[in-house]
Amino acid sequence: MTRIGLVVNPVAGLGGRVGLGGTDGPDRPRVALSLGARPQAGARAAAALGELAARAGESARDGLLVVTAAGPLGADSVAAAGLADRIVYAAVAGRDTTATDTTAAVRAVVAEGVDLLLFAGGDGTARDVLGALGDGRCPVLGVPTGVKMHSAVFAVGPRAAGEVAAAWLGRTGGVRLRDAEVMDRDEDALDEGRVTSRLHGWLPVPDVPVRVQQRKTGSTTVSPGAVGGIAAEVAERVGEGLLVLGPGTTTRAVAAALGADISLTGVDALALRPGRPPRVVARDAREDTLLALGPARIALSPIGGQGFLLGRGNQQISPRVLRAAGGRAHLLVLCTEAKLAALGGRPLLLDTGDDALDAELSGHLPVITGRRRTSLYRLAM
Repeated sequence: MTRIGLVVNPVAGLGGRVGLGGTDGPDRPRVALSLGARPQAGARAAAALGELAARAGESARDGLLVVTAAGPLGADSVAAAGLADRIVYAAVAGRDTTATDTTAAVRAVVAEGVDLLLFAGGDGTARDVLGALGDGRCPVLGVPTGVKMHSAVFAVGPRAAGEVAAAWLGRTGGVRLRDAEVMDRDEDALDEGRVTSRLHGWLPVPDVPVRVQQRKTGSTTVSPGAVGGIAAEVAERVGEGLLVLGPGTTTRAVAAALGADISLTGVDALALRPGRPPRVVARDAREDTLLALGPARIALSPIGGQGFLLGRGNQQISPRVLRAAGGRAHLLVLCTEAKLAALGGRPLLLDTGDDALDAELSGHLPVITGRRRTSLYRLAM
């Protein structure tokens, strides 16, 4: 029987759509829930298992056992995917789950001798898995359910995680392990106005190019000339109207060139007025705030190194927000030529949590790289 491990961090990603930026810390999950956040980690883990089961086939599915933890720590997702489980850990009833539960669950699951450990969470969860395994060499793969996910241990989406797991378990295509970086945002650098990550270690991950994400590279100084050109192009395209700007160094520099100061890691909205400085109408906006603003253009810049355009650090720009804005027609992709070239031809990535919307957005889209300058580039799930 093939044994696969699963550990879910049930609060991972709760802070995304409500603008908290993450759920690290004992109080943030409760704050996120009070703001209307809904848990998504379990459903995304179930989607990964469902894809794995579909690719494994009926006969292999019958021989697949998921070693996991009780309830929302894993067993609920296994049941949703219709697979058999063996529960080896249960959190203490009546209290919130913690990083200690993740660590204990990982150790209990790996002790059963699994062929691959799937974990659902974000960068904080990846650090917990790293700490639990120590020098162990159990193959690991992250199902992305957090907010930032700068680490290179995650698949590009839940179904991609199932695809990679099936390839590894079936030993198809010559899949080998590679040591992938476990990263997390450097809060000291953030205080200095830079979005960069700190390396915490490595985990062995099945190497399936394009389906496993790259690590985030640190932000670099953006050329004033390039930014000024992009800003002028954006101003002309939007005219008088509302512009929602995603997080990042490039979008913040573009806002500054337009005459506005916005946050570095949040989602902000500007009212553009030709001939006058823009007015900030929302700062660090939540999903519900963006929906209440009405029709808007949405400007995003991909994450350096990874190429993610949606689904990493900007979950406030949800499928509901994107559809309300008009989808592809009102999406502005901003990127310097140097940042685009650094992707080496890899596509810009989408992981909104809505497969139908990701499919609608996929395909070639013009990327604004300067004044009167665009590059047709591919977006993919």
